[in-house]
Amino acid sequence: LTVVALDLWRAHEVTHLFDVVFVLTCVAVALLVRPQDFFTVGVLPPLIMATVFLLVALTDPGAIAHQDDGLVQAVVSGLSNHAEALGLGYALCLGCLAVRRRFLPDDETSDAT
Repeated sequence: LTVVALDLWRAHEVTHLFDVVFVLTCVAVALLVRPQDFFTVGVLPPLIMATVFLLVALTDPGAIAHQDDGLVQAVVSGLSNHAEALGLGYALCLGCLAVRRRFLPDDETSDAT
């Protein structure tokens, strides 16, 4: 949300700065999470982006879509315009979780399931 606020202040729309920070955040969360929370982090990236765009659509739909678009249309437009960042962030997040899961010690693996 901080990056979105910065984008809106600087450019009056959600830009590639948000995309870069979103991807980096997805990777950072996947690397920092406890093994018991792998599932939660595995489903988090789409929910985060949808929530951010929902909040932006409620306050300033013109930042992610046309100014006169409705709430649902603005959220869908935001998600479609930033689909590459969502796909890349989600893929890297799941990839990091898979690598971490593969190299967990046996005693931690049994706790994570």
